[in-house]
Amino acid sequence: AEIARIESLASLYRDSALTRLNRDRHLAWPAPDLLDLLTLAGQVHAATKGAFDPTVQPLWRALASGQDTAKAQALIGWDRIRLSTEGIHLDHRQALTLNGVAQGWAADRIAALLRAQGFTNALVDMGEIAALGAVGRTGWPARITGPDGSPLAETRLTNRALATSSPGGTIMNGHSHILGPQGQAPLWQTVSVSAPSAAVADALSTAFCLMDRSAIDRALQDFPGAQVEVLA
Repeated sequence: AEIARIESLASLYRDSALTRLNRDRHLAWPAPDLLDLLTLAGQVHAATKGAFDPTVQPLWRALASGQDTAKAQALIGWDRIRLSTEGIHLDHRQALTLNGVAQGWAADRIAALLRAQGFTNALVDMGEIAALGAVGRTGWPARITGPDGSPLAETRLTNRALATSSPGGTIMNGHSHILGPQGQAPLWQTVSVSAPSAAVADALSTAFCLMDRSAIDRALQDFPGAQVEVLA
């Protein structure tokens, strides 16, 4: 039931609050969870100097369908989004994708549900990982792999999350599925980030694919407990 609720808010692939927002450019009285998720997206956008920007959805559509990307590029701009408890408003022809953060957010929500039901040790994998408690003294084991499945590193998680992004994992008409809002190409093949929150780790790993190491280090200062596990 919780997974269905999450999809009803943030999925691009079924009728959801997000698809209705993209269709109508306005969503009245959004669910608090969706508003929280978009608020986090705004925080990551600010910390990464715009590298994380959910308004890239029109560009994603244009690349996937072979349409004019210049017109789609002009629609990108998180600063044009208006958020409040009363409504979410997009600018004309804008659209959002939450694919760079929603899997981590879903892992957080499932982990919170398990914790509320009394579970103290669990590993939630929704594409990104949230570890509740630990296995033994060293935590839950997690292997980080590249897009070809080759092992890159191993880590241990205790009440901690892990997210990994690989720009080469999905290619659309010669372009990575991780799109630079300013047209920048990915700088890394695989980025893995751990953090207390899977949503934070997910959004940061997405953005960090487009950022150099010094910019990554500056962004991390805004998210206590977050750290890079792999840059490859």
